Amino acid sequence: MTAPALLPLSGRRIPSVVPGASSLTHHRATLRLSEKFILLLILSAFITLCFGAFFFLPDSSKHKRFDLGLEDVLIPHVDPNIQGRHPGLAVIHGQGDHDEHRHREEEESLRRKIRADHEQALQEAKEKLRKTHQELRAEIQTEKNRMAQDLHKKEAAALPLSPVPMPRLVGINDGDPGDPEMKEKRDKIREMMKHAWDSYRQYGWGHNELKPLAKKGHSTNIFGNSQMGATIVDALDTLYMMGLHDEFKDGQAWIEENLDFSVNAEVSVFEVNIRFIGGLLAAYYLSGQEVFKVKAVQLAEKLLPAFNTPTGIPWAMVNLKSGVGRNWGWASAGSSILAEFGTLHMEFVHLTYLSGNPNYYQKVMHIRKLLAKLDRPNGLYPNYLNPRTGRWGQHHTSVGGLGDSFYEYLLKAWLMSDRTDTEARKTYDDAIEAIERHLIRKSSGGLTFIGEWKNGHLERKMGHLTCFAGGMFALGADGSPNDKAGHYLQLGAEIAHTCHESYDRTVLKLGPEAFKFDSGLEAVAVRQNEKYYILRPEVIETYWYMWRFTHDPKYRQWGWEAAEAINKHCRVSGGFSGVKDVYSSSPAYDDVQQSFFLAETLKYLYLLFSSDDLLPLDSWVFNTEAHPLPVLRLVNLTLPGSQQ
Repeated sequence: MTAPALLPLSGRRIPSVVPGASSLTHHRATLRLSEKFILLLILSAFITLCFGAFFFLPDSSKHKRFDLGLEDVLIPHVDPNIQGRHPGLAVIHGQGDHDEHRHREEEESLRRKIRADHEQALQEAKEKLRKTHQELRAEIQTEKNRMAQDLHKKEAAALPLSPVPMPRLVGINDGDPGDPEMKEKRDKIREMMKHAWDSYRQYGWGHNELKPLAKKGHSTNIFGNSQMGATIVDALDTLYMMGLHDEFKDGQAWIEENLDFSVNAEVSVFEVNIRFIGGLLAAYYLSGQEVFKVKAVQLAEKLLPAFNTPTGIPWAMVNLKSGVGRNWGWASAGSSILAEFGTLHMEFVHLTYLSGNPNYYQKVMHIRKLLAKLDRPNGLYPNYLNPRTGRWGQHHTSVGGLGDSFYEYLLKAWLMSDRTDTEARKTYDDAIEAIERHLIRKSSGGLTFIGEWKNGHLERKMGHLTCFAGGMFALGADGSPNDKAGHYLQLGAEIAHTCHESYDRTVLKLGPEAFKFDSGLEAVAVRQNEKYYILRPEVIETYWYMWRFTHDPKYRQWGWEAAEAINKHCRVSGGFSGVKDVYSSSPAYDDVQQSFFLAETLKYLYLLFSSDDLLPLDSWVFNTEAHPLPVLRLVNLTLPGSQQ
């Protein structure tokens, strides 16, 4: 999906790589040196503070030392009057007053730059001296992690990607539904995809997304406002499975020639992982084209510096060029977000499998182990965790935004491991038990909904993002403890019904961003800023899973209702746009064609009207952006860096 997904997680195999003892000693020595180096930096900052205060104050008659000596050392003059003081410098004669004036301007410019640089150094020194011992230790630990990562990169840089056995891939076929009516509907979904892609190709090519009314490219801060072609990468596997092979080849050619990860752009680790790495991996497995695997691993290397925190919980954002990470300013007390750092497992397990680099697997397993050690209020996972202290932030739990895909990836880690990752399954089962106990309720009108837990209080509101959970419950029904498979399949059906009602109770027959169950209102948005629909896939995703597990025709009927509403109310000449009010008969457009519309919404609709042998669920697991990754049936080996 596109929302947060979780430690939304999974893993598996290849022979372990164990470095020699001498290598370990070298690494430890290097880390000790790095700690001393940082302490020396702090000391030098203090010296700079004193030195700067004495030497680099603004010019005055009391401070001629700067003007008469040091400045001449720092600025290589060409003034003949100072030749005796600097006999080694070139002296230029006879250039006239013009050259002399120009040289003086250059000197003054350099003076200003020196002063500015030293003022910045003084400010940085002051900030260092104000930091607490705990903060300095955290910086030292972060620097240690960075240096260890740099060492690893140097060791691995010369190693090409070794060929590995391709998982047995089934279900990469046409998926003809047989029924002429279903085939006609599926063809219509394919035509909608063609319109969305062709519009992007014409008006937004190379940009991350499209403004279909303005007919130009669009980007958001999750991609650092860089032109990384998010729609191209996100749409590749949908194009391939729909048989749009010319369009797929156009996308591949753009990636080969233009997709560059060395840009100075601060990006969302979560969004880049699920859209770019997930999309590239899926394109590789479906097409076999090596370029997608290579690009996925190149990008993943750029994300690793985000894990250089005292706890190993990654920052929300990282600069692809500098490796500097930080968290969203609005997140609780500088916290990382559960659905973001918890939605890496699937992709990182495949990265380790394909590259032979154990680092990816170890990063996500470290996150899982850290979470297992933490106390959880009422058995629930709060949405916020501080990456410096390893402590929970605000006690807010949600199966929608900020939490959703964490739970999804726990289940999918188990499925992707061919059901061998029993730790992931147990963690999922325990989390769902607590969610049922505290968050799932039935309204007075008989609608089952999933609320949000905020500081001990249940908010009776459900988001569109939360609607994915119906499909998750159905997907996880088989394998549930205590013979509760039937219970969870029924729970999935009840959530699907509630989310359908949120669509059916609007004018446009499209669902709002969030809806309440209060004061006699049920499955209806109350606030104006919750009445929009931005081409989201979660409800259709649940319809598809419920169809696969029950073959109840109502799910295809509900999916077709949604497809018709999207085509009627969101389609414009330049693509598809979200709408701002689903309760208005003439709503305004938001003028954004989201990349996840092509990656997820249209893909799930196409699958809904296809046969079950197209990407069967016993062989493929979909990441939270609907990118299919194969089950790794490698029971006799372990992933590099994993424990037997």
